[in-house]
Amino acid sequence: MKLAIELTQPQGERLAAIAQRLNVTVEELGAAAIRDLLAEPEPDFLKAATRVLEKNRELYERLR
Repeated sequence: MKLAIELTQPQGERLAAIAQRLNVTVEELGAAAIRDLLAEPEPDFLKAATRVLEKNRELYERLR
C-alpha cells in the first residue's frame, strides 16, 4: 500500500534529519514508524490483559 502524508516544513526537516542520522531514507523511516504503531496492542487489550494478570496473580505465584 502506498501512502502520501503532508508534513509542515519543520516536521519534514526534522524527519529528514532523523532519517539521515539513522542512515535510512525518509520513506523507510516513515514506514518503520507506522509498522511500530500498528504492532502495539490496542489499549482495550492491554486493559483486559492487566485485569486478568492482576486477578490471577496469586495463582501464577503458586505455579512458579
